[in-house]
Amino acid sequence: MFGRKKKRTGLNDLDDLMARLRPDLSRESLGVGPGFPGVAPNPLLNGAARKRDAELRTGELALGVLVDWREVNSNPRVVLMFDVETADGSSFRGIADEDLTITELTRLAPGQTLPVRYRPAVMDHYVALARDADPARVRQLSDEIASREKPSGR
Repeated sequence: MFGRKKKRTGLNDLDDLMARLRPDLSRESLGVGPGFPGVAPNPLLNGAARKRDAELRTGELALGVLVDWREVNSNPRVVLMFDVETADGSSFRGIADEDLTITELTRLAPGQTLPVRYRPAVMDHYVALARDADPARVRQLSDEIASREKPSGR
């Protein structure tokens, strides 16, 4: 009754704002389509992003081949783009929003394979680095994927 109603910004408004503030993080510059998730300006202030990150930390293990990355700020917070291969044979383009150390940042190289976690029930292209992954399990997953990709020679 008193005061004005607060206008809620939609997802498209946030995407437009992000594209204006950081054109290098727009969907077009990342080379993905409209169905791909956007990059939130500050996931620490977004409850949905915090929930997503918590779910990803316990998600399914997969392997991601690093395609590219963009530095978001000087913490350094980076957005990593992966081509992800899962244990069940599916593949997709994944995006991870991570805080890295300077040492980790300098070791990034396109084509590098890293363990990642994803949410198979959601499949929204978000992934997270699996820093806690058991190296033996990562090797086993890598072997499974490699054996599946070999063409059968007759």
